[in-house]
Formats: sequence, structure tokens, C-alpha cells
Amino acid sequence: MGALFKSRKNKRFNYQPRYYEHDGEGSPFSIDSRFAKYRKTLDNGGGLKEKFSRAYSEMKEPADRNVTRRLVIIIAILLFLFLWFIDFDLSIFSLTI
Repeated sequence: MGALFKSRKNKRFNYQPRYYEHDGEGSPFSIDSRFAKYRKTLDNGGGLKEKFSRAYSEMKEPADRNVTRRLVIIIAILLFLFLWFIDFDLSIFSLTI
């Protein structure tokens, strides 16, 4: 009866490429975020209090104006496309008095 409820263990694969020579510069098979090198909060060192203080200090830094402006433009375009797609009356956005 005990074997009936026993969960299976996952298989482990230790893939080693045949012609790969590790020169110490990081693995080409590791996947890192594009923005990971610019973030301070991704460091693994420190305790929970240190992580929160780094996240708070990063949050207080001013955002890049170009990124913010580009994001607002993209959201506005997508919003107008959505409203046009659902046949919303877009004449309320005109400046007629």
C-alpha cells in the first residue's frame, strides 16, 4: 500500500557538450536577463534586510525619461487600437465644442 502513494523522483541530466572547453568566462548555456547586470537587487549576498534596503534604494533612483516616454506612447497606441477594434466612439477625443 505504501508504494501506491509514493511519488516519482525526477531524472537528473548532466549534459556535457562534446567540444566545449570552459575558459572561466561564464557558461554559454546559462540564461541571464538582459537587464540583470544593471540591477543591484539581484546580488545573492546579504540577508533579507540587506535585500530590502537595496531594493528600496534602487526604487528611489530616478527612472530614465526616454523609457518612460516610450512606454506611455506604446500604451496610448495600444489603447487607441483596442478602442478602435471594439468600435468605440472615438469622437469624444476630438476638440469640438
